[in-house]
Amino acid sequence: MIDPIAIIKKYYDENSELYHILVTHSREVADKALQIVDAHPELGADRQFVEEGAMLHDIGIFKTNAPGICCVGDRPYICHGTIGSELLQAEGLPRHALVAERHTGTGLSLKQIIEQDLPIPHRDLRPVSIEEQIICFADKFFSKTHLGVERDFAKSRSKLEKFGEESLSQFDKWGKMFL
Repeated sequence: MIDPIAIIKKYYDENSELYHILVTHSREVADKALQIVDAHPELGADRQFVEEGAMLHDIGIFKTNAPGICCVGDRPYICHGTIGSELLQAEGLPRHALVAERHTGTGLSLKQIIEQDLPIPHRDLRPVSIEEQIICFADKFFSKTHLGVERDFAKSRSKLEKFGEESLSQFDKWGKMFL
């Protein structure tokens, strides 16, 4: 068992607005993910890991340039997952690192990364484990700019249009599995 908040505090000033945004958003995602785990015991998901992974999935945002959520780093926001993965690998948390790097959109295929010329590693970055899939799905219902507001399925789906048909199809599949 790990303490996600203790890890977050290594990288974020707990008195900052960015810390508040990250922890609030992560808690919302964790709560939604845990609802899915509890509603679907047949999936056999590791509840503790789902909570930890959801709390840490966005840990890399501080190194990106996203002023709307108080991020003043120099990397494009699309990189936050792989940045988070590097941080969590360095913390000795390889499973958590996979959650971070595979949660963007509904995950990014190598084809999507190349076609969209994304500045992230050229490898498949789609969720594999059931825990990764649950966290990725739950994340799509919450924004870091509108804390405390859960989107409905249709609105969450529309936010994925920029990632293409592959992402929409995956989201629909998860909707049938998890809702």
